[in-house]
Amino acid sequence: MKKLLGYLPFHFLLFLIAGICCQYYTDFWNFGIVRFFCMLLFLGFIGYLFRKTILFVFISWLSFFLIGILLIYGGDTTKNYNYFEKHLTNTSNVILAIDKVPKPGNYHYKYMAEVLQIDHQKTTGRVLINIEKDSVASFFKIGDRILLKNKFVAIKESLNPHQFNYKNYLAKQGIHQQVYATKQELLLLDQTSTSFLEFIAAFRLKIQQSLQQYDFSEDELAIMNALLLGQRQDISKELTANYSKAGAIHILAVSGLHVGIILWMLSFVLKPLERYKKGKVIKLVLVVLFLWFFAVLAGMSASVTRAVTMFSAIAIGQFFNKRNAIEQSLIFSMFLLLLLKPLFLFDVGFQLSYLAVFGIIWVQPVFYQLWKPKYYIIDKGWQLITVSTAAQLGVLPISLFYFHQFPGLFFLSNLLIIPFLGVILGTGIIILGLSYLTILPVFLVDIYGGIISILNRLVAFIARQEAFLFSDISFSFIKMFFSYLVIIACFQFFLKRNAKRCLFFLSSVLVFQSVFFYEKYHIEKNNEFIVFHKSRNSIVGNRIGASLKVYHNMDTLIHNQNVLKNYKVGENIKDLKYEKIPNFLQINNQVVLFIDTNGNYNIKGLQKPILVLRQSPKINLERLIKTLNPRMIIADGSNYKSYVSLWKASCLELHTSFWSTGEKGAYVLNN
Repeated sequence: MKKLLGYLPFHFLLFLIAGICCQYYTDFWNFGIVRFFCMLLFLGFIGYLFRKTILFVFISWLSFFLIGILLIYGGDTTKNYNYFEKHLTNTSNVILAIDKVPKPGNYHYKYMAEVLQIDHQKTTGRVLINIEKDSVASFFKIGDRILLKNKFVAIKESLNPHQFNYKNYLAKQGIHQQVYATKQELLLLDQTSTSFLEFIAAFRLKIQQSLQQYDFSEDELAIMNALLLGQRQDISKELTANYSKAGAIHILAVSGLHVGIILWMLSFVLKPLERYKKGKVIKLVLVVLFLWFFAVLAGMSASVTRAVTMFSAIAIGQFFNKRNAIEQSLIFSMFLLLLLKPLFLFDVGFQLSYLAVFGIIWVQPVFYQLWKPKYYIIDKGWQLITVSTAAQLGVLPISLFYFHQFPGLFFLSNLLIIPFLGVILGTGIIILGLSYLTILPVFLVDIYGGIISILNRLVAFIARQEAFLFSDISFSFIKMFFSYLVIIACFQFFLKRNAKRCLFFLSSVLVFQSVFFYEKYHIEKNNEFIVFHKSRNSIVGNRIGASLKVYHNMDTLIHNQNVLKNYKVGENIKDLKYEKIPNFLQINNQVVLFIDTNGNYNIKGLQKPILVLRQSPKINLERLIKTLNPRMIIADGSNYKSYVSLWKASCLELHTSFWSTGEKGAYVLNN
């Protein structure tokens, strides 16, 4: 770490990250680009005047902090005059260009598209297109131009606490609007030209079609498309779940592991070039060109782009053969990526990739020195175990924070799977070429398909060992932050045992324990009543400390509802109890009255209750409001939307507070 502090781009990177975070979370700069550049020019002038003083260092730091702010502010397409939403009318015709094909949902095929034109106005911006599965006879592909009428709607916030925030996820990709349509509402336009990326997409599609002509199973084709072409759309939910439980989900996304293996194979194959004059330069050029060709072939996804950038920088650093070349190359690649794509900083894959690689660089050599096996095979196995453990240690806290689970057999998964992955990637490139040329021998199909089938069965076996999968772990951001502090302090003390490092380690442990006690105290004093949003059903919770009593109208599947799982993990709930929804509840001094489709309720003596309308009851809401004068009326997800609209209008007319969980999300009342 001390060596990195002397590396100038590391300083710039830290302040660049600080500026990106500052603008992203506060959005405080809204004074325009011109004023911003004037301020940067002024700082540059001051820095030039004091270039031989310590003030120059502070101005340099401040400049990169401001550049981070500028990257987020200038990259916000919604502020541009040509942003498509500013030119939309109810009758607008919209021309879109498909630029990405995500994995389909349960009911819709999904496409991400750039908005090229609104009527006759050239525009910028991206949208998400949802097309009903039943209405699609053929798929759209990257590069297709589509015409449709304006049907854009804003992407909704998550409707329940601790639910995955899909709106925030899409916003980081510059998408704030979406459209739901049938195939008949979309017109595919004729194209007069083809871009380079469209040409690559067509080339990739032709490779996929050539593979389908051979006797590969669906799962084998899905894995081949994911590992070799970066296309994960066809992987089944069961297969994805198996890889996740086995601690090998990173295998399915082309990332640093895949690119690192390809770099190693290329370096090995091209090593004879080093014997010739300028051979090392030729080798470096060929390696970098092939890595970027692979990135383009794999669709230039965020994970592929950052992985290839990272390992291209490592290849260049190794070429110059400098001390700390790998660490400095990683810092430079991260700095470059954030300059080009600042929102990568908030991408989970970006964070996991760099933390895993830094874990391997710093921790693995220390682990490996603990034991030096005599036999080659055992030594290679020990290397894989130490690499896997170091990478897992680097990503453990952030994985617990995002995914709330820990695969106990991760070392076994990686020990058995990584050799498979090397064979699959190395042989797969040959398979792709032969299938494209339609000269792929049948025996290679059988052998290669068999290897992938063995890999899938191995992963499924490890995934079934559920006793070693630790799930539903509640891990907050502050726990994640201080757990990294503990890991760093522990590792520093392990490297050099002295009083100073021992004190640092013990202090970090003490702070980490204090966080646990604080969060436990906060949980115990937190009481709330919550009406969750669940389509066609009713789920209500009454939380007291770390206990949650759930009232519902569902069958035994209530235990598997993600709505409750997310809330339980996010709020660190220890005890859940389930009951059927009663006619009314007493929450401290507040009465909650439930009115369902039967219309059976007793209102004698009630004053200012909270009314929960469920299962679309046929009631005279105006008379009920005049009788009870309710504090709040809540319509949950079990009601017809037409009923909810009528109730909302009645409440607005009678000046009564109304809450629809389908519009505003879950209703939470803190007691």
